[in-house]
Amino acid sequence: MITAGQIRAARALLSFDQRDLAERSGLSLPTIQRMEASEGVIRGNVDSLMKLIAGLDAAGIELIGEGATSSGGGRGVRLKG
Repeated sequence: MITAGQIRAARALLSFDQRDLAERSGLSLPTIQRMEASEGVIRGNVDSLMKLIAGLDAAGIELIGEGATSSGGGRGVRLKG
């Protein structure tokens, strides 16, 4: 599950605005805005969520589930590399 806070944190780590994230994920700006406006876990169809994850991954962001640790030992959102 991905939270709106994780998306905002990932964008901050990358110095992306919502438009940058939309372009890199192949999603529309309104889709990114709706996702970030969600309370807690974001809402969206599976295809959009997969595009978002792929866009963040390609930019070097690893999203980590609540309570889980990454391969690098971090928690939450981690800049890979």
